Amino acid sequence: MAEQGAVVMQQNLDRSCWVCFATDEDDRTAEWVRPCNCRGSTKWVHQSCLQRWVDEKQRGNSTARVACPQCNAEYLIVFPKLGPVVYVLDLADRLISKAGPFAAAGIMVGSIYWTAVTYGAVTVMQVVGHKEGLDVMERADPLFLLIGLPTIPVMLILGKMIRWEDYVLRLWRKYSNKLQILNSIFPGIGCPVPRIPAEASPLADHVSATRILCGALVFPTIATIVGKLMFSSVNSNLQRTILGGIAFVAIKGAFKVYFKQQQYLRQAHRKILNFPEQEEA
Repeated sequence: MAEQGAVVMQQNLDRSCWVCFATDEDDRTAEWVRPCNCRGSTKWVHQSCLQRWVDEKQRGNSTARVACPQCNAEYLIVFPKLGPVVYVLDLADRLISKAGPFAAAGIMVGSIYWTAVTYGAVTVMQVVGHKEGLDVMERADPLFLLIGLPTIPVMLILGKMIRWEDYVLRLWRKYSNKLQILNSIFPGIGCPVPRIPAEASPLADHVSATRILCGALVFPTIATIVGKLMFSSVNSNLQRTILGGIAFVAIKGAFKVYFKQQQYLRQAHRKILNFPEQEEA
């Protein structure tokens, strides 16, 4: 027994901190701890060094578990007992930390919903007319308004995502060589192309997504303006706005189809030149 005690005492005298590599001889007042199953040079560590290392691993979260990097044994971390007031405050802080993300998500969803409701109400008054729109919404069922008004911006965005111009372009490129009237209006439109250029996806970048969003939300205003300019003889605000929207979509689509076809032909006839040779000195 005396020999075993002497061996243990000798091992304690040979202690070395695996964090700062200091020994008992360097600091005889330091507090030592063996927090895991490691043996040898990684068995002992200063309490202060291990506390700093645990702080780095927890990154401000005092409840996070920390394990030994060598043997993966979880450290047994204990705290002093809290008083009743501090315990209640600590429990409230944990509940707020856990509920905070859900509350923020709920507030964001609610904000988006009521923004969509407001946009839908403004769109109804803009399309039907201010007085007529207010009268329609006052007579409507509140539940129907709460469900129907937010669907207006959603339907506008979904409608904007329907790229009908692409279908027209495919028909154009497929049958343009058979329709002579197109060749007379747009010379060279039916000529064969030397190659088929690659086309980017319509939603490949964030710019296209923002254009769809902005275009969909501003469409009722544009339809109202175009309706007043082109169909001023129509007395009904609703009919005038619908006609203005149809006219705007048709005119804009025609220009877009023509523009994209010209870009397609420009890319198809692209050439790469030879590198210019430098004259020898």
